[in-house]
Amino acid sequence: MEQLEFFEIPSPCIGVCQSDARGYCKGCLRNRNERFNWLEFSDAQKYDVIRLCKQRKRRRQLALLKAKKAQLLDERAKVNTHLDFGNEITAETQDNIGEFKLD
Repeated sequence: MEQLEFFEIPSPCIGVCQSDARGYCKGCLRNRNERFNWLEFSDAQKYDVIRLCKQRKRRRQLALLKAKKAQLLDERAKVNTHLDFGNEITAETQDNIGEFKLD
């Protein structure tokens, strides 16, 4: 049995109302079915849609961060062609670090 709610669950719409290439709203990240059927959904379905929207938002933010990091690494590599910004430590790098001394 579904628990009764005292307050209506508000729509996650923020008024941006444009679809991206995958069909999700750019504002609230709901798909077409979730947007058009919001008023017919049960409270449990609405909570599930909100949970999915939050999950999609986290994935989008992570993808943007990864893309930004890759862009920064590319820019650094172009500016400093003689430096390697990778995470690998080669034998040559270890030798160069070993020669460094503080006075």
